[in-house]
Amino acid sequence: MFFFLEHTDTSSSARAGIVHTDHGDIETPIFMPVGTNGTVKMIHCRELEHDINAQIILGNTYHLYLRPGTEIIHKAGGLHRFENWTRPILTDSGGFQVFSLAQLRKMTEQGVHFSSHVDGRKLFFTPESVMDIEREIGADIIMAFDECCPGTADYTYAKASMERTHRWLDRCIDRFDSTRDLYGYRQHLFPIVQGCVYTDLRQEAAKRLRDLDRDGYAIGGLAVGEPTEVMYDMIEVVNDILPQNKPRYLMGVGTPWNILEAIERGVDMFDCVMPTRNGRNGMIFTMNGVMNMRNQKWADDFTELDPDGTCFADHDYSRAYVRHLIQVKEGLGLSILSLHNLTFYLRLVTEAREHIQQGDFKRWKDALVPRLQQRL
Repeated sequence: MFFFLEHTDTSSSARAGIVHTDHGDIETPIFMPVGTNGTVKMIHCRELEHDINAQIILGNTYHLYLRPGTEIIHKAGGLHRFENWTRPILTDSGGFQVFSLAQLRKMTEQGVHFSSHVDGRKLFFTPESVMDIEREIGADIIMAFDECCPGTADYTYAKASMERTHRWLDRCIDRFDSTRDLYGYRQHLFPIVQGCVYTDLRQEAAKRLRDLDRDGYAIGGLAVGEPTEVMYDMIEVVNDILPQNKPRYLMGVGTPWNILEAIERGVDMFDCVMPTRNGRNGMIFTMNGVMNMRNQKWADDFTELDPDGTCFADHDYSRAYVRHLIQVKEGLGLSILSLHNLTFYLRLVTEAREHIQQGDFKRWKDALVPRLQQRL
């Protein structure tokens, strides 16, 4: 059994479960740090494992294909060995780059032509080639190749995009099921539910993917320009249809309160660059609100960075010192804030899991969200 559902909250759709992979079990709900280029920015693998306690991390197919290239990753024995990570890995398919690099790509029925953002060289991604690339990278969970439709797309475009994604998915499945795992452990393919902000399209996509009976499902194309409440509505629409006995992964979301709201609606897995990106820009999340460490108010505040924090850096360094590091652009400051944010995100989903198991998740979440959104 790939996914075991342990508990469901009595007052919401929040779930606690376990995803079983050959590189270890993943307790859900879970947040997955993003390691786009084969590393989580500013963080050592030892910190990921022992301080942050990340149970699974991400890699990005498009970026890893460009650099260092799949030939080198294959020679290393797969991405796990290349980056010295022994726990599970998930790879995006490059579908988000179809959205984010719109000025550098041309989409056809066969696939997507890219001009590399690194050196301009021409690339051509097809559903078949992406499956081969992800096989060679060696992630435990791999995403189907899709088009991430903008949240502002009109209905006609969104429907055509969804239907193209479904045709590509059929090709992904054919290629995936006809090829083998390369490194002696099992890989799992997740289809991605698209449909933009349109209820009937999301329902159609969720029903079609549900009937494929794959190991898990991703919800894509959200947090890409649509209002937050619409995002929540689409999550509910999709999760009312996706099977209860399979994990649900919301791609690229989001703030701590976004994650808690999505957990309440039945999502199990999350990723986002926000903890590390915001950390590198001087912002940290705490149980009592958001702090901008660039603010002058912290210049002579010699209290601990986060007295309530669970990371060693929260207690080893003062707010004044960390602000100084950020002001003078020292790499240590960026590392400390990234480490803090990732530890906080993992703490948040761990506590969410505990409250689901205790049966009081919704009450805990409703009390916590306003605190998390405060500006300190």
